[in-house]
Amino acid sequence: MAHIPYRPAPVPAEEGLRRGEALLADLDGRRSVRMFSDAPVPRAMIETAIRTASTAPSGAHKQPWTFAAISDPALKRRIRVEAEREERKSYEERMSREWKDALEPLGTTWEKPYLEVVPWIVVLFAQLHAVDPQGERVRHYYVQESCGIAAGMFITSLHTMGLATLTHTPSPMTFLRLALDRPPNEKAMILFPIGYPAADATVPDLVRKPLEDVSVWFTG
Repeated sequence: MAHIPYRPAPVPAEEGLRRGEALLADLDGRRSVRMFSDAPVPRAMIETAIRTASTAPSGAHKQPWTFAAISDPALKRRIRVEAEREERKSYEERMSREWKDALEPLGTTWEKPYLEVVPWIVVLFAQLHAVDPQGERVRHYYVQESCGIAAGMFITSLHTMGLATLTHTPSPMTFLRLALDRPPNEKAMILFPIGYPAADATVPDLVRKPLEDVSVWFTG
């Protein structure tokens, strides 16, 4: 692979810190939303978020992700029905009492009506490996880590554009690959309902951990 010059414009530390603090202030207001408006969201906004996510670093630059974007009402209905089926099994049969207790303050249930309210659902699929034109398997590296970084950048892009989302992970998620006719080398990782918050939306009054609880420092 050819190399090209990389010469980003220098940013003085003071200006860099100002930008960083502005980003922190913006992202500190980001919340996971479960109450959405049905107001339309232009496809261009979803495309921009996917393109932003695809700037993420990835193992050996394999970019092992596929973002499946759905606005079709019938398909959103199918996804809701099948997601709720799996979620109900989880809440009633699979989840431990400890897990349920941890979720209780958030007010979550197996019911996911927002999956039909939102104008878009985007499913992030992790490509476990690639397949070349000859049908041969091509190895991917650090797939989960790469897709995790891309997911974070996707969420950041949505928030920057004024959109809300939620990281929904019904388990198991095989139904998403089947419903969207994705190949067997792809595994559904996260389902993102995407739209504007409802006018009467509320979110849990959460407190984020302070810096000293999420960092350790080793200075000379």
